[in-house]
Amino acid sequence: MVEFIKSPLNYTGGKYKILEHIIPTFPLGIHNFVDLFAGGLNVGINVQADTIYVNDQITYLIDMFTYFRDSDLEELLKNIKARIAEYGLTDTNADGYLELRKEYNKSKKILDLFILTCFSFNHQIRFNSKHEFNTPFGKERSSYNASIERNLIHFVKALHEKNIVFSNVDFTAFDFTVLNPGDLVYCDPPYLITTGPYNDGKRGFKDWTEVEETQLLKLLDGLNEQGVHFALSNVFCHNGNTNELLIEWSKKYNVHYIDKSYANCSYNFKDRNTKTVEVLVTNFERRESEWQQMKLEI
Repeated sequence: MVEFIKSPLNYTGGKYKILEHIIPTFPLGIHNFVDLFAGGLNVGINVQADTIYVNDQITYLIDMFTYFRDSDLEELLKNIKARIAEYGLTDTNADGYLELRKEYNKSKKILDLFILTCFSFNHQIRFNSKHEFNTPFGKERSSYNASIERNLIHFVKALHEKNIVFSNVDFTAFDFTVLNPGDLVYCDPPYLITTGPYNDGKRGFKDWTEVEETQLLKLLDGLNEQGVHFALSNVFCHNGNTNELLIEWSKKYNVHYIDKSYANCSYNFKDRNTKTVEVLVTNFERRESEWQQMKLEI
C-alpha cells in the first residue's frame, strides 16, 4: 500500500482518510496540478506533478505552508519546542494557551498559530470576524505530540522536495492561463449543504452560497472545454439536505462514489435523513492500470 503524507493540520473537511479513493483516479504524468481550495493540503502534497499550484482564500494557511517550505527542518522543530517551553504548554495548562493566543492575535506570528492548533480543541483552526484566532483550549485532549511531529516532518520534507507555487486568491481570481490541455485542477470547496467554520460567513472570510457554487461549476465547464482535467470533491446529500444543482450538473461527467454502495442508485438515495453521499466528480475516466503500476514502482 502507498503511504500517504498526512498534513500536520487537522483542518475541517480534510481528505486524508479518503485519499485512497481520490489519488488513484488521477492520471499519471501530470505537468501542472492545481489544488484550488487547498485547506490542510492533504491532497496537493500527495500528488506527483512537475508543478503543483496551491491556493486558498485563507491567508494564514498559505502563509503557514510557505513558512514551512522556507524553513530548515531542524531549526523549525527546535523553535517549536522552545516556544512550547516558553509558555509552559501542556494539555492541562489553559493559562499558557490563552496567553499564547493573546500574543498571536497581536503579533500574527505564523509559528505561534501552528503551535496553537496543536493545543486547541480538536486541533481546529477558527477565527472570528476580526481574524482573531478564537479556538478554545483542548484540555486533556490536545498537545504537540509525537504523531503531529512525525506528520510535520514528512510534510515539510515533501514541501522542500516538490515544485510548489503558492497563491492566496479567491478561486475566481486564480490565473488558469498557466494550464494546458491534460493538466489537472482539483477542487475541494466548501460544501453548499453543510456548514463549517470555513463557510458560515462569520470568520472574516468569504462564505459559500449558490452564487459561488454556480460560479465554480461554470468554471469547471470552461476548463473541460479547454481540455483541462478536473476533479471535484463534494457531497450530494447530507443530514437530509440534497444538492440538486450539483447532482444535475454532474450527470455530464463521471461520478465516483466514495461509499461504493451508492454507485447504482441513480440519484434516488435511501435514508436521505441519515446518510452523507460523498462523491468525486471528474471529466476523465479512472485509470486503474496506471495506478497499479505506480504502486509497483513505489
